Amino acid sequence: MEAPRVLWILFCACIAPTLGSRLKTPALPIQPETEPLISKGLSGCSFGGRFYSLEDTWHPDLGEPFGVMHCVMCHCEPQRSRRGKVFGKVSCRNMKQDCPDPSCDDPVLLPGHCCKTCPKGNSGRKEAESLFEFFQEKDDDLHKSYNDRSYISSEENSNRDSAADFVAVLTGVMDSSGVARARFTLTRTSLTFSITFQRINRPSLLTFLDSDGNTAFEFRVPQADTDMICGVWKNLPKSHLRQLEAEQLRVSMTTTDNKKEEIQGKVIKHRALFAETFSAILTSDGVHSGMGGIAMLTLSDTENNLHFILILQGLIPHGSFLVSAKVPVRVKLLYRQHLLREIRANISADDSDFAEVLADLNSRELFWLSRGQLQISVETEGQNPRQISGYISGKRSCDTLQSVMSSGSALTPGKTGGVGSAVFTLHHNGSLDYQVLVAGLSSAVVGVTIEMKPRRRSKRSVLYDITADFAAAQEERGGGRALGSCGRVEARHIHMLLQNELFINIATAEQQESELRGQIQMLPYNGLDARRNELPVPLAGQFVSPPVRTAAAGHAWVSVDEQCHLHYEIVVNGLSKSEDTSVSAHLHGLAEIGEMDDSSTNHKRLLTGFYGQQAQGVLKDISVGLLRHLDEGTAYIQVSTKMNPRGEIRGRIHVPNSCELGSRGEVVEEAEFDDLVFVRDPAELRKDPHTCFFEGEHHAHGSQWTPQYNTCFTCICQKKTVICDPVICPALSCPHTIQPEDQCCPICDEKKESKQTTAVEKVEEDPEGCYFEGDQKMHAPGTTWHPFVPPFGYIKCAVCTCKGSTGEVHCEKVTCPPLTCSQPIRRNPSDCCKECPAEDTPPLEDDEMMQADGTRHCKFGKNYYQNSEHWHPRVPLVGEMKCITCWCDHGVTKCQKKQCPLLSCSNPIRREGKCCPECMEDLMEKEEMAKKVEKKKNWRH
Repeated sequence: MEAPRVLWILFCACIAPTLGSRLKTPALPIQPETEPLISKGLSGCSFGGRFYSLEDTWHPDLGEPFGVMHCVMCHCEPQRSRRGKVFGKVSCRNMKQDCPDPSCDDPVLLPGHCCKTCPKGNSGRKEAESLFEFFQEKDDDLHKSYNDRSYISSEENSNRDSAADFVAVLTGVMDSSGVARARFTLTRTSLTFSITFQRINRPSLLTFLDSDGNTAFEFRVPQADTDMICGVWKNLPKSHLRQLEAEQLRVSMTTTDNKKEEIQGKVIKHRALFAETFSAILTSDGVHSGMGGIAMLTLSDTENNLHFILILQGLIPHGSFLVSAKVPVRVKLLYRQHLLREIRANISADDSDFAEVLADLNSRELFWLSRGQLQISVETEGQNPRQISGYISGKRSCDTLQSVMSSGSALTPGKTGGVGSAVFTLHHNGSLDYQVLVAGLSSAVVGVTIEMKPRRRSKRSVLYDITADFAAAQEERGGGRALGSCGRVEARHIHMLLQNELFINIATAEQQESELRGQIQMLPYNGLDARRNELPVPLAGQFVSPPVRTAAAGHAWVSVDEQCHLHYEIVVNGLSKSEDTSVSAHLHGLAEIGEMDDSSTNHKRLLTGFYGQQAQGVLKDISVGLLRHLDEGTAYIQVSTKMNPRGEIRGRIHVPNSCELGSRGEVVEEAEFDDLVFVRDPAELRKDPHTCFFEGEHHAHGSQWTPQYNTCFTCICQKKTVICDPVICPALSCPHTIQPEDQCCPICDEKKESKQTTAVEKVEEDPEGCYFEGDQKMHAPGTTWHPFVPPFGYIKCAVCTCKGSTGEVHCEKVTCPPLTCSQPIRRNPSDCCKECPAEDTPPLEDDEMMQADGTRHCKFGKNYYQNSEHWHPRVPLVGEMKCITCWCDHGVTKCQKKQCPLLSCSNPIRREGKCCPECMEDLMEKEEMAKKVEKKKNWRH
């Protein structure tokens, strides 16, 4: 649906160097999203609804049915204004002219590429490889394991995920001495948060506030007995993303118990977040609203120096000193109130951050640090000193400490098809709980150890031997588990653990040094609660049917929510490269889910394609049969690769659920309709050529739904085309209106009316409401609305009313008043009635026609088309796209790609200028027939 808009932007980007004035945006099938202003300090380019940083390059995505323009490269070029301000300017160019000449006679154009290349040799895996060609190859160093004398550092993880970290110190607003430390991680458009708090009861509501103090997002805190809050804010609008980057967002937490309290703080970036391995929340003993702080600490890599940064709030009261005046403070390191170290410094009210190093911690101080028994204190000097303090412990968050052990990552890499899965929990007192599971090993386990990176190839650095806690599984050979706790983890090892620098090793009778090995890594929290409550499912080559001796392994968390949506997260390790590095030079995978029996009728679903070590997502349209297999424990999750297209690693999953009950058509209360999800088999939808695919879901032709991006829109599917219309609110005659949070339109404020009408009294007596078939929604008694009539959308020339007494919907056409002027105008394109213009009111342009005025025409690019007219769209830098046909349907531009027939051959080819691939055999046969016809013509003449 965004295609015409992006086409226009691409056109402007291409001709921008030659035009001095801003071109007018054309009318579009969907009302475009309002582009928010770029925040100060954030330079870049907006293109097609996305924001790009300076110097970014990308292939423009024009949406369905056009797709990604792989032969067009756009660039966000930095420009400088006369005043010296840097801004971004989009320029695009055609790359096809830069394609090298292929050295072979029959080059082919691979999916996702611009230039033709010579085909690779027959490897017997053409069908499987075609799936993976859709994933662009990326330079990926993830295959460098520690047996290559390197490993994945936390810095590499950070760069790989393109995540940004933020922090906030929350202190009391009114009579509250509560303090909280909040850490945020932004990945794409999702903001996850881990919050710990002290001296305040567990909050019930968390609120993000924008730069104007308005509520941007609310999170209902679930009840629990911990001081940790985990959550995620998904799909941040661009305006809030920019405010986040500009440090203009605030976060607030409130309690709703007997003593209502609120704490609040500003969300900021900080350089210390990346290296932090220890932390402390600083609070005061008395009731001091707005006073508190946090300490972020880390050990030096080679020496026992403790680096720390303090972020302080309210320690220096505003008004007591000049804003920039320096105030002397003492920073103390204490053990059971005994002073160990002291540092004197000066801070000011406007810059209260403080950084310092405690050098050469002795063995006792390191021991107390590991046990969470060291206390850090900050105290002002002089009259009326103020003090805050807190205990230092290993950094806490909602992230998961875990490890996948594979034979490919062993000290001597192998291919056994075995798997190891481990989950760890670090406690405040320095103890480390572990749960380790292994399966598919070649022989009995003889050693389970937590280790550092080997100093030399033949010299392992074992830190903790947990073999005594291992118990072999009775039901299967080569499996077992270890449950236990390391009670005395050293401070140095806690630091290394939280920096992803430790490993877990499995030794067996046949592989005395190492058969499985994995790096212990912090898996960032993403909102999936199954991680916090359940162990992951191991994925191994030995579980594939038939078994695969692979170097890879993995584990997965799978859960089904109340709406019967399946949430999954997969972590893999040791996926091997192909023997032919030109075929599989990078780490690629396809994740899928299905039934344990490999029959032709099983409900097999592709979850996602991925590169890297992780894949995650949500599957919404699950068949009833697959849900039943999940409930019975007869389903699997599998990862396939180019080397093993039928599955490289697999695991059996058991997710109890009662979703099958929702598909039996049982009677439910009307109030439950909003939460009820009827599961449909997506295979049936895919067979229908008129099905629409929108926001990751398939929708049948003629169906309508409320989109995720805005609940105040209604979308319909019309023969593969999605049309979304905003809810149009009827005019209200009452003087006072209110806007309910759960509704799109305002309603009359009955409390402010001097007299309540009998209709309102009737509403209170009869709350059942009316069901309207047009928008398929329940409407409250007495309410009015403009009807939604597919495929035309909301009709403003009619008004419907819910008769509360009978439950009937009464709709009538709006009667327009007679006009006295000779040239009436329509003020808005969606208005039903025309008006006489005021002297200063410009009339609407000719192309802004109303459906009641007759058949609407379409504007596409710079051209106008009559209703039912067909054309091939022209794309800047590419030209006419003859494989795509657009047509005008009552003012709405619709486009569709040519439907290609299914081919039975294994090696189809695509000829220049042809829309669809062809079989080589059929092409040769056609050429032979053409030659015969030509010979007959020549013979006749």
